[in-house]
Amino acid sequence: MIVEGYVAGRHKSPFHGFSVEFAEHREYAPGDDLRHVDWKIFGRSDRYYLKQYEEETNFACHILLDASESMKYRSEAAPVSKLEYAKLVTAALTYLVLQQQDAVGLTTFDRSVRSLIKASSYGSHFKQICHVLEQTEPSGESDVGPLLHEMAERIRKRGLVLILSDFFDDPHSLRLGLKHLRHRRHEVIALQIVDPAEIEFPFDDPTLFKGLEIPHEEMIDPRALQRAYRDEFASFLKETQGLCRELHVEHVLLRTDTNLGSALSGFLTARASRGGGR
Repeated sequence: MIVEGYVAGRHKSPFHGFSVEFAEHREYAPGDDLRHVDWKIFGRSDRYYLKQYEEETNFACHILLDASESMKYRSEAAPVSKLEYAKLVTAALTYLVLQQQDAVGLTTFDRSVRSLIKASSYGSHFKQICHVLEQTEPSGESDVGPLLHEMAERIRKRGLVLILSDFFDDPHSLRLGLKHLRHRRHEVIALQIVDPAEIEFPFDDPTLFKGLEIPHEEMIDPRALQRAYRDEFASFLKETQGLCRELHVEHVLLRTDTNLGSALSGFLTARASRGGGR
């Protein structure tokens, strides 16, 4: 398993729960720890009140996997399609979260939810998620923004939301969906899966290009638009990264020609060094 070596040698978890959650105030009593006094209330009322907290022991990770038609793309430079790569990432991260004895769930989607496995920490959950991954094939158009709104309403308890997608979506719609998840106080990680050909556009001869989600095809001389295409795709990636940064969403770009073990190790090590989150 790709992450077994990482799990065995790690010192800090790359994913962690939210250890304490504010519950309510109560009036100060002799012997209470003054570190928990709410000084803002004292300034308004001249009375001592303590902030009380409750432990949140159950950490849940929710993986949202884009299985739309555009995710089936695979160029000659890539060993697997975007969806196949995303499935491998999903399986590896599911294994890691379960090894931490935390809960993980999976939702696959295109324009709407296709399958949903609720978060659980049982060891047998890994087989269930892998079975769904094996059965998932790319189809349909993607509509990530509205899907994120739906999941923000479904996932009530604060947790970690991992989104695996190429994010070929309207930026404004995507921003609103991510904003809704952040409003629900979830930590959100956007794992953007791209094929190297989508970045580099390495075509020289006249080529028939076919739309994956839109039924359209056209013969094009790629040399005439190579520079414009590269600039446009670079702008798209920059815009996606920018809106994630604006909303305090961690953005990770994963190319399907990158060794999966190396890509995940870099991502997980960076998170662990930050204490498991932002």
